[in-house]
Amino acid sequence: MKNSNKIKFVFIICLFYGLSMQSQTREILTLKQGWRFQKGHHPQAVNPNFDDRKWEHVTVPHDWAIYGPFDKEIDKQNVAIEQNGEQVATEKTGRTGALPYIGEAWYRNHFKIPNYDADKKVLILFEGAMSEPEVYINGKKVGEWKYGYAYFYFDISEYVSSKNNTISVKLNNKGLSSRWYPGAGLYRNVKIIVKNKTSINQWGTFITTPIANKTLGKVNIKTKVSGENLRIVTDIIGPNGITMDSNVSETIFNDEFDQNFLVKNPKLWSPETPHLYTAVTRLFSSNELQDVITTKFGIRSIQYDQKTGFSLNGEVTKFKGVCLHHDLGPIGSAVNRSALKRQLQILKDMGANAIRSSHNMPSFEQLELCDEMGFLFLAESFDEWKKPKVDNGYHLYFDEYAEKDVVNLVRATRNHPSIVMWSSGNEVPDQWGTEGVKRAKWLQDIFHREDPTRPVTVGMDQVKAVMESGFGALLDVPGLNYRVHLYEEAYEKFPQGFILGSETASTVSSRGIYKFPVEIASMKQYDDFQSSSYDLEYCSWSNLPDEDFILQDDKPWVIGEFVWTGFDYLGEPTPYDEVWPSRSSYFGINDLAGLPKDRYYLYRSRWNTQDETLHILPHWNWEGREGETTPVFVYTSFDQAELFLNGKSLGIQKKNDKTPQNRYRLMWMDVKYEPGTLKVVALDQNGKAVAEKEITTAGEPHQIVLEPDSKTIKANGEDLAFVTVSVVDKNGNPCPTAANQLEFEVTGNGSYRAACNGDATSLELFHEPTMKLFSGKLVVLMKSTNTAGSMELTVKGKKLKSASIIIKTEK
Repeated sequence: MKNSNKIKFVFIICLFYGLSMQSQTREILTLKQGWRFQKGHHPQAVNPNFDDRKWEHVTVPHDWAIYGPFDKEIDKQNVAIEQNGEQVATEKTGRTGALPYIGEAWYRNHFKIPNYDADKKVLILFEGAMSEPEVYINGKKVGEWKYGYAYFYFDISEYVSSKNNTISVKLNNKGLSSRWYPGAGLYRNVKIIVKNKTSINQWGTFITTPIANKTLGKVNIKTKVSGENLRIVTDIIGPNGITMDSNVSETIFNDEFDQNFLVKNPKLWSPETPHLYTAVTRLFSSNELQDVITTKFGIRSIQYDQKTGFSLNGEVTKFKGVCLHHDLGPIGSAVNRSALKRQLQILKDMGANAIRSSHNMPSFEQLELCDEMGFLFLAESFDEWKKPKVDNGYHLYFDEYAEKDVVNLVRATRNHPSIVMWSSGNEVPDQWGTEGVKRAKWLQDIFHREDPTRPVTVGMDQVKAVMESGFGALLDVPGLNYRVHLYEEAYEKFPQGFILGSETASTVSSRGIYKFPVEIASMKQYDDFQSSSYDLEYCSWSNLPDEDFILQDDKPWVIGEFVWTGFDYLGEPTPYDEVWPSRSSYFGINDLAGLPKDRYYLYRSRWNTQDETLHILPHWNWEGREGETTPVFVYTSFDQAELFLNGKSLGIQKKNDKTPQNRYRLMWMDVKYEPGTLKVVALDQNGKAVAEKEITTAGEPHQIVLEPDSKTIKANGEDLAFVTVSVVDKNGNPCPTAANQLEFEVTGNGSYRAACNGDATSLELFHEPTMKLFSGKLVVLMKSTNTAGSMELTVKGKKLKSASIIIKTEK
């Protein structure tokens, strides 16, 4: 047996041993199947004998509102948005996505406790319920929560029996409760946890690495427990499956064990090397095994220093980050691991190394993926404190729930090595006045109490106010949302010695849409309700990407940025939030379907230092613009390039400091349009051609083309395949302006899930098997069944040659 196979065998044995012990001491049931759902007021649904046979069958995670229809009257808000500097209230349509998320709804399910024993402890865990959930077991109310983004659990030991148990969940979403589409329903997992009363507490494990370098890793594990005559045994298993260290302890203080471990020559966790270790913890009482848990963690060090900024494992590192809302485009807020993984893969290729969960608590799946794939994470909690932004926002619950919500956030997620910073709020109106300063400190102290190892920030947009009040000075990390013109002053006045761009750019664009003349503009509107993809349009409170690039490159005390946003999201259709039918954002580097906009390549040319970038825009189908000025931009990792139109050189452009745009883009502003081929040739410092890219004027759409993101997915009833659909002409040239209506059919071991074309003005329903192309493209989502085999997607359109593709599904 080869040595690598031995290592793998040892790891399998250790893992199986840990899991088999865990199955003997605790059971975790994830309640995905068997749910019944109904909107409306159904107070009798708490009764176990309630007849719900006419209710809809659903699986959880579930978002009831994503199925539409879109309607401008849904949550129409007459408001002045203070964050945007508005003074007069105006009618806002589509601000929360124009989807029917408002109202009461009920879920019901049944479950049995495996190996039921009245002496067992039974918990029910909700990873997210939108919103104001009330939970009933066998007709009795066991508890309620308020915040739709929070994780929470209840002890239901006294409510369950050995027989079939009934769970009923009431949810209620109020209007005027959000600034974006929040989703609706049990949109994250619901779990039943069955364990001994003598056991490790829920979220009772806290793993830190006080020393982490190439030669030595010190691992500290604190474990909160319940019971008597206790002994704890913990093994640390390395990424290669070998047990690195073990510790046995009978010393307990305040119901907590404190163990230390030594790992020699550890494999450090970082975005480039996301190595993960596993802690297997066994709890004994009088030598009888009572509980077992396994916890993934990473060995890494973080430091925020006045002179060097942020360092990871001793190396100065800048945040190349994006902000992400929690909705997943056409499937809404219902969490899906494969959809999250696709997002992260797209961002990884762009060169991003960090994610900010804005403005909510992240899903467990997202954090697990960031651990595995290598992303730094800024975990955010609230968009609102005591002072309101919307009438029915979090301010209604702040006094009662803020501490509980922060405690649950930290305890549930603090073992993730990807998390390197907490955020206690975003653009809260409490930035003004002394009460807001006190709230900021109160929240920060709670984070510090629960996790002394990570700093706390707030996304601050009222920079003048926080400089004067002391609000910004007390934070561990001063986070500025936009306000690039105030960075220097803030740096001088704040004592921390560095600034984080906690939210940057807010540049707006529509994929594949270009407007003339090409000029820098703020809050620009057009008759088609789109924004230009020349990436020169931004919002009244924000700026263009290049201005942030300069700060990142020239100011060592700027420790990085989180761009608003990595992907378009449902709601907040600025600059068209007063115009129907706009119902989703234009901010994304990628559109709502996950298709890259031109801006993607601008960021990639800076952030992805491993791969070459050479991207040309606009498209070259401009019938009717012959002879008119049609500027050409090139986003590239090279410093210079030569442009050719139909074989004729239009000259060489070099990056320079003339304007912020000239520093990061190559621009030929005087190109006259003529049909044909536009080619760019990148040059090295010696003027030698090193790469080239070309685009050609396309003819009429002729044939459909299908490109899957993966040819094989898991046969688990949840995994998704994403297929990009486009059309080409008879010569195979992409048709960038095509808007054909297409139809989709999925057969075999899978089903059609949704489609999205990235058009912020489209009112076509995502779940219907038909949709128009937007700028020549759309994406179709296929879902696996629990049966292995294959599924086939067929796409058709009038006067187009159809196309099919087969995706395999494996167990």
